[in-house]
Amino acid sequence: MPEFPETSESLIARVKDLADGTAWTEFLEIYQPVVYRMAKRRGMQDADAQDVAQRVFIAISQAIGDWEPGLDRPPFRAWLVTITRNAVTKALTRRRPDCGAGSSSVMELLNAVQADDQETTAELMRESRREAMRWAADQIRPEFSEATWRLFWETAIEGRQPGEVAAAAGRSPGAVYMARFRVSRRLKEKVLELSQHWEV
Repeated sequence: MPEFPETSESLIARVKDLADGTAWTEFLEIYQPVVYRMAKRRGMQDADAQDVAQRVFIAISQAIGDWEPGLDRPPFRAWLVTITRNAVTKALTRRRPDCGAGSSSVMELLNAVQADDQETTAELMRESRREAMRWAADQIRPEFSEATWRLFWETAIEGRQPGEVAAAAGRSPGAVYMARFRVSRRLKEKVLELSQHWEV
């Protein structure tokens, strides 16, 4: 799997190039499931949720070339949250849900929703963090042996007690703690790398 670039501006510049399939693949791996789940939680059927996700990323692809960081501009993450929130809200309030709404300009999306919809923003942020964690775990997993990964997973993710995991694996509790520490540290590094990207 391709890795996210070290600098946030690098990926944004790459996503601005609509021909950069690798950058778009990385971008979509994290955010398409987030948008889809957000739409499903609002009661949308599978096809409608997929349609919303598609419309969000079409809108982003049409407007990303104009997005620039700046003191008077929202950070990239806030810009993405606004587009997503507006697309979900617009889809939910359409009068005829079986009819396609056609493409919408980003400005229509940005102006369509109430600014005080903080619950939707908070949900998107939670889902984004969850998906970023999943992505980061997928990225770093090949860096560790299967045994180390299993010790980490069973204690940090499944919540099993280190002593119990150590006994079942025939390892010392210290080895379990060390495995969990090593993987957790690397996972935090990878998530931080990604989160620095979204602070732009």
